[in-house]
Amino acid sequence: MPTACKHAPHACRTYLEDELVRARERPKPREDLYNKMVEVDKEGPTAQEHAQRGVTKPRYMQWRESMSSSSTMGFRIDGIKKCDGTCRTDFKKTRSEQDVMEEFKGFVEGDVNFIKSYLTRLLAIQQALKTSEFFKQHEVIGSSLLFIHDHTGKAQVWIIDFGKTTALPEGHVLKHDVDWREGNREDGYLLGLQNLIRIMEVMSSQ
Repeated sequence: MPTACKHAPHACRTYLEDELVRARERPKPREDLYNKMVEVDKEGPTAQEHAQRGVTKPRYMQWRESMSSSSTMGFRIDGIKKCDGTCRTDFKKTRSEQDVMEEFKGFVEGDVNFIKSYLTRLLAIQQALKTSEFFKQHEVIGSSLLFIHDHTGKAQVWIIDFGKTTALPEGHVLKHDVDWREGNREDGYLLGLQNLIRIMEVMSSQ
């Protein structure tokens, strides 16, 4: 029964800086991105974008982040699959802490023991990342945390999806716990992880 939380910096970025640069080089309004925006929020496009029925990719990328909890907590829920086979991916408007808590409660069906197990694992991941030389030397964008538990009571969390993980130039390191400003390559991974841990701590004490 997995769920994935995409990590983004507190300044909302789940895309590589190079992707933003490339998108700016060809700022052509796209109808497919306009349709995706309208599907989530009819008031999302500006009057000009409505008139041309198109939005540029840089505009869409930044709008998409602002609509999810990536913009407020540094992570978002991408999907939940349960043991009965049901699968959900409609989390575009899951933004507040309370929203996230409600989704996790539904995922574990109210079993706080799973939450406590997840919290233990997240704290271990946090400690490992803080001491990892690999982590310091790489920009980690679009990576996910996979949460899995089963009927035996076992629960685990795994870091997956490293397709956009990029090595830094020699001699450069990232802190992963400061806001992104274009050019600094900070991914805010630890900011998102800390917020997730804080939410789990609140849930485990309820």
